[in-house]
Amino acid sequence: MRAQVLPDAATVESLLAAAVAAPSIHNTQPWRFRLDRDSQVLEVHSEPARTLPLADPMHRAQYLSVGAALFNLRLAAVHRGWRPEVRLLPDPHVPGLLAAVRLTGPLTADDQPCDPGLHEAIARRHTSRMPFTGRPVPEPIVAEMAAAARAGGARLHVPDIAGTRRLLRLTAAAEARRHAHPGRTAETLAWINPPGAGAPYGIPVTALGPPDAAGRMPMRDFTGALPALRRPALWFERHVQLALLWTSHDRREDWLRAGQALQYVLLTATARGLRTSLLHQAMEWPDLRTAMALPRPRRCHPHVLIRFGYGPEGAGTPRGPGIVAEAASSARNPGDPRTANSGRVRGVRW
Repeated sequence: MRAQVLPDAATVESLLAAAVAAPSIHNTQPWRFRLDRDSQVLEVHSEPARTLPLADPMHRAQYLSVGAALFNLRLAAVHRGWRPEVRLLPDPHVPGLLAAVRLTGPLTADDQPCDPGLHEAIARRHTSRMPFTGRPVPEPIVAEMAAAARAGGARLHVPDIAGTRRLLRLTAAAEARRHAHPGRTAETLAWINPPGAGAPYGIPVTALGPPDAAGRMPMRDFTGALPALRRPALWFERHVQLALLWTSHDRREDWLRAGQALQYVLLTATARGLRTSLLHQAMEWPDLRTAMALPRPRRCHPHVLIRFGYGPEGAGTPRGPGIVAEAASSARNPGDPRTANSGRVRGVRW
């Protein structure tokens, strides 16, 4: 049996730095990490203290966020020459344990390194809530984004003009409902940080975007009952470019895969010079989420609407520390490679 080569502390630290750079709903960063000393398995847990009980009662958005962090972690491992083996939901008796990652050893000569542009894009990817130019994104780039979604276990639908208008109407309806719901408005506002707050979680008020002067683009209004925090309205792009990320099933593992696919798409877009923002409002209302689904195929479970294009870079948001807590040894072995899930990114099997 080949002896396991273990990563050093600097490697683990770099993996966590990449993981916590992932996007999350309202920048809640609903993840935490534990390292099992005996098995050298890095566990990815949900963080119950950073949830949205009203907007995300089923924790689907939380799973998407954790999935995005997991993708960054895997990408960073491959970038540093390690082969990560991953299990999703490895222990049914520990529902908060969403994934287990085990670095089984250095990549071999048969492995192809991942696209270095994707790893570099981790630090450059920021949500841009500003108007885009409206310049059309070339079809090869859109096709590359769709391929990234497929490689991650999801699908990306780019609608035509009529489909775009339909998705924007549903998003606007969701935004109007949230404005009329005091509890949801307060929940959103609770994650906005004033200047100089220094909070590691939530969105600084300086990172908020303006409303659309024409009222066509239903960007999320985080300011709620505090209009003084709202930025002056600007004119957004007339020809909006959207993509709907969806999966054919709607289980917890599908949510995690969708989160990984989402981050793959966002990093691909960033590496190609695009800006992105996420329109999640309609997904927070069951009936509107159902209405967002495509008529074909029959089983289409939408997860998020991605706005993409050319424009100004988004402002960075703070990140909590990616500290690993050491887990006590246990009888379970969540890193058993015999049941590790796999996928491909630029030829590297994970």
